[in-house]
Amino acid sequence: MLTKIRVTEILNALRDRNVVVLGDVMLDEFVWGDVTRICPEAPVPVVDVRRESVHLGGAANVLANLLALGAHGTVVGVIGTDEAGKRLRNGLRELGARDDDLLIDEARPSTIKTRIIAHSQLVVRADRESRAPVNSKLEDEIVSRLKEALSDAHAFVVSDYDKGVVTPRVLGEILPFAYERLPVLIDPKLRNFNHYHPATLVTPNHHEALRMSDSEDLSDDGSHHAAKVIREKLGCDAVLITRGDRGMMLLEADGQPVYVQTAAREVYDVTGAGDTVIAALAAALATGATMVEAATLANHAAGIVVGKVGTATATADELIATFR
Repeated sequence: MLTKIRVTEILNALRDRNVVVLGDVMLDEFVWGDVTRICPEAPVPVVDVRRESVHLGGAANVLANLLALGAHGTVVGVIGTDEAGKRLRNGLRELGARDDDLLIDEARPSTIKTRIIAHSQLVVRADRESRAPVNSKLEDEIVSRLKEALSDAHAFVVSDYDKGVVTPRVLGEILPFAYERLPVLIDPKLRNFNHYHPATLVTPNHHEALRMSDSEDLSDDGSHHAAKVIREKLGCDAVLITRGDRGMMLLEADGQPVYVQTAAREVYDVTGAGDTVIAALAAALATGATMVEAATLANHAAGIVVGKVGTATATADELIATFR
């Protein structure tokens, strides 16, 4: 069991650790309002807008979570030549992070997810994006930037949102290079499943795990079976399945599953919780923590952010306070 003393040791050690993130960066845009009537044109609610907010999302949110915990790092991703791309750059600068690893693709828009929320309930989500794979020239530049950034890194995260930045070619060139040097963590999507190797840890949610293992069993035994299938197919060191209100299940090389009960007390919004999980896992492994310690730390971090509405992060002080 993790103690407050051990968590403090891990987070103190994190202050001189550097984590590199590869993935699909995006803006999470929130429109907040109230519903008092139904639209006369169609049976849908009319939202009276009260305020709006914008947060870093996707791989950029992974980096934001790492920085909130005290790590250093950068995110390699692709943006368009649009206002959203400028806001992503500005958002990274405001966090004190580099923005020069965000590469430009003039042929694609920067990804924006707009959520309209009324009375703390999601009414609808609108996505502006391109899911086409990046071109070969951008693949070359992504691999080059990553190899340079990984030269002084302590962990590497692949945050794949299936928007075209994480391609089989990029994975094939960078994963063997990174795996020889440091922990490699992957938040996966089904399209690239067969290309996630070699890796230290793969972190599907339970829906993704069932699809990746061609199973429909939601039980503990079903999760264990899915994790075994994923480990065998990818040859990764470990699999961690996030299971919502049932916590997490970790499977390492010894074949014995470790079940981590959820640390969330109240769940208001799960937006970005997966970003928090893999950020906390990477943070812990970058300091030399065990896989079980990393999973427990990530579970507590997720418990913090799902108690907040909107895309959120967990700070080191908040995380320490959750442990006795």
